[in-house]
Amino acid sequence: MDWEIKKRGRVTYYRKKSNDVFSDLVVEELDNGDLKIRFVGMTGALAATNELGLDDVAKMNPEREIPLIFDTWEMYLQEAKICQSLAEVDFLEVHSFGAAPKAPNSLVDPEGYAAEKKRIRAEYAEAYARYWKEKMPDNGLPVRFTVYLEELPDRDASYEFGAVGLLQKPTD
Repeated sequence: MDWEIKKRGRVTYYRKKSNDVFSDLVVEELDNGDLKIRFVGMTGALAATNELGLDDVAKMNPEREIPLIFDTWEMYLQEAKICQSLAEVDFLEVHSFGAAPKAPNSLVDPEGYAAEKKRIRAEYAEAYARYWKEKMPDNGLPVRFTVYLEELPDRDASYEFGAVGLLQKPTD
C-alpha cells in the first residue's frame, strides 16, 4: 500500500493517499518505547472487501465480516512495517457499532425483524469470540463497547469497527 506518513513529535499518522478524510493508523510512541495504535474505523464489509481484493460483499454475515476487518488491520500493520501480526498487539479497546437489520422491514414484518436482529447480535458475538480464540489465543481480551443503532453514516453498512491496541517492546 502506498502510505502517506506524517510524524509530529511522538505521533505518526499513516494514511492511504486516496483517503483525504482520516488516518488509517495513528501510532503514538509511549515513554517506555511501546506503541499505542489506533486502528481506522471501518464501516460495513465493503471497506475490508475492497482492501482484500474480493469481489463480493459480506453484508450482515459476521462469520465473514469479522475476519475481514481484523485481516485488513493486520495487512495495514504489515504494509506500514509496524509489525507482522495482530497477535503481537494487545487490544485495549474494540468499538463495534452494529446497525439494525436492513430486512425484513420492521413495520411490515415485526416478528421477522426481531428474529433477524437477534440472529445478527448472536452471530456477531460468536464470530468475534471465534476470531480471538483462533487467531490470538494467547492475547488478553479487550474492553468491548457495543451499541446497536438504527442507521450508520454508511447506509449500506451493517457495522462499524474501530480499535486501540498496544504494541509492547520486547522485555529482556
